[in-house]
Amino acid sequence: MQKHVLIFSDGLSGAQKGRLAQRYVVHDFSDRDAGADNPDFAAALAQAHGLIGVRMAWSAQQLARAQALEAVSSISVGVDNYDVDYLSTHGITLCHTPDVLTETTADTAFTLMLTSARRAVELANRVRAGEWRAPVGPAEYGVDVHHKRLGIVGMGRIGAAIARRAHFGFGMSVSYHNRSRAPALEAELGAEYVTFDALLEHSDFVCATVPLSAATENLFDAAAFARMKHSAIFINIARGGVVDEAALVAALDNGDIRAAGLDVFRDEPIDGNHPLASRDNVVALPHIGSATFETRAAMADLAVDNLIAALEGDTPAAVFKR
Repeated sequence: MQKHVLIFSDGLSGAQKGRLAQRYVVHDFSDRDAGADNPDFAAALAQAHGLIGVRMAWSAQQLARAQALEAVSSISVGVDNYDVDYLSTHGITLCHTPDVLTETTADTAFTLMLTSARRAVELANRVRAGEWRAPVGPAEYGVDVHHKRLGIVGMGRIGAAIARRAHFGFGMSVSYHNRSRAPALEAELGAEYVTFDALLEHSDFVCATVPLSAATENLFDAAAFARMKHSAIFINIARGGVVDEAALVAALDNGDIRAAGLDVFRDEPIDGNHPLASRDNVVALPHIGSATFETRAAMADLAVDNLIAALEGDTPAAVFKR
């Protein structure tokens, strides 16, 4: 019996879909309504042995409608859109796409650091608005990035890639806080393992790279921002849920921190009325962390490889593990 695969979002090229179609019956909802109220989607889900896509939330109730389900392949690193407990309990393999986006996402972190520190977006907008009428003076000055202290919360693959850029490229001192120490990185970069509170208190830039979980939700709250230097710049490329956004707004309003560079938000997408969207001291990006042609293609290739391996009884290259 031929297995069925449901594509529940965009993200796959025609060639990648073709690889799946050579092996399976493919139900493609990448340009159709992939919702529970769509009877065609419900019928396809009931037959699906594999799911592949990104951005859609999958609750236990929704997953339970896929009685034949063997594997889920997410075109992402984060898996907070999936009820991991349900999948684990029912023996359903959950795959994701780490590694291939590490360097690109680290580039995004540094984009946010540099543009926030040098006020690049704010000042570029002034040029575009025809407001550059005099030489730049102290009112437009930013701050240096080189030779400052960077504090990284979450020293996984992406955190390590950011740390290497900071140390080798910008002569920065690197501190980090993580569930476990990284002795090899400490030796390579002179990185210092510190407590969360110490990192907040001494860093010029605080960069969040932790996954979203019960332990990290609202990790950056009012107390965290109060511990930071008034001159500190906060960078978030993790998940919006690790930040208490109301507390961040208050910290910016009160001058508790200098600025923020954000690629992620609690509820995405945000509009221009969001309290963090139009501030001069916030660089707000539309979740572009891995959004390059090369990286998104590599992520989709890996997701297809993962799903085929799982459905064929082989070990996928990237199975999510807690």
